[in-house]
Amino acid sequence: MKHETDRLYMASNGITQPIGPETDEAWVEFQSLVSDEYGRLHSDDTFEDLKHRARFSKEDQGMLRDWMAIAAHHAEGIRSAS
Repeated sequence: MKHETDRLYMASNGITQPIGPETDEAWVEFQSLVSDEYGRLHSDDTFEDLKHRARFSKEDQGMLRDWMAIAAHHAEGIRSAS
């Protein structure tokens, strides 16, 4: 995902906010932390499909935002444990 051109955004109450981390490296890290769990909880879906749908679905934008927040929390825990 090239964030300069492909960055996902969510508009809520007239405020546009980016979804997920700013760098490609962070996206890869965050996705690796949650994609398996997402697949386990949503057996008929993939994390890649969620990212694709988030481009045009507000519901999926919100779900992706929530999963990226979970990933950020996991990443922070890993960093603080090191």
